[in-house]
Amino acid sequence: MSKPSYHDVAKLAGVGTATVERVLNGRGGVRQELVAKVVLAARQLNYPRVLPEIHRAMLRIDVIMVRPETTFYSRLSKAFERIAATLDPIVVVHRRFAEESNAQEIARYIALPDAPRAGLILAVPNSPLIDVAVKKVIDQGIPVVHIVTRASQDEAEFVGIDNYAAGRSAAHFISRMTRAQGSVIALCHPIYQVHQDRIRGFSEYFRDHPGPIAFKWLGFTRDEELFSVETLHMGLSKFPDLIGLYNAGGANAAVIDVMSRQERGKEILFVGHELTDYTRKALADGIMDVVLDQAPEAQARRVLDLMLRRIGLTTVDPDQQPIRFITITAENL
Repeated sequence: MSKPSYHDVAKLAGVGTATVERVLNGRGGVRQELVAKVVLAARQLNYPRVLPEIHRAMLRIDVIMVRPETTFYSRLSKAFERIAATLDPIVVVHRRFAEESNAQEIARYIALPDAPRAGLILAVPNSPLIDVAVKKVIDQGIPVVHIVTRASQDEAEFVGIDNYAAGRSAAHFISRMTRAQGSVIALCHPIYQVHQDRIRGFSEYFRDHPGPIAFKWLGFTRDEELFSVETLHMGLSKFPDLIGLYNAGGANAAVIDVMSRQERGKEILFVGHELTDYTRKALADGIMDVVLDQAPEAQARRVLDLMLRRIGLTTVDPDQQPIRFITITAENL
């Protein structure tokens, strides 16, 4: 086969031959993301020359997350790390964590990067300040993709599970699996849109299936242990006929601890999210009955595939369907 030409590289990279010539000869004056496309195309075609080291590690995708101490976000971060190691060296996936309750800090990280970026992936809560910052980035022409939850109500794409369906599924399990009749309560963190979607699905299931098992009360926990314990104790005291509990958010360890100390703990059908050491043991011990896991590893893979497509480094459109959440019980641990 004949060796690839400037025209071949330009066609694969989606740029002009003049741009290819400037990049491969180190003339400068080409935008960072176009340089990355040319270098990647040249490598894919085995272009017969050594590409200057200056062109390495220059296409940066920023990932902003919260709560690194939680099992879920730790799994998500490690998934990004593992996948990034398999990408071409010109692609850098830069992860950073922000304080969940500090919308100003999150907005600053979004709007004012410490280095030029080609794309932005967000796994942060939504707020007016964050919404403004996201719009600013989009107006600059930088691709933005939300993962796990939506940080703003803009037109940027979202990768995650169908949280409304997860909420309805939790309600379905409680209403169909419990042997008793009585009240059902739920817990959530109100600052996350996805938690609101789960509760909406949960509530509407019981609205659509009226009967002796009814959703009576929603408590807000902030996904913090102290608030979760206090809120759950409040629900337990309000409803002595409690037969079902749905934790739509986090702080499962604290909720599990409270339920394990209840005389009727194992009689209350308990559905929660995310497979962790705590929820795995709770399932095995009969404290929890169903865990709905978001599969953060699959989300990280999908969102990076989508971002690389939006940047123009691949031509394959990833699946647009929601990530499938995984239903786990003591029987399939």
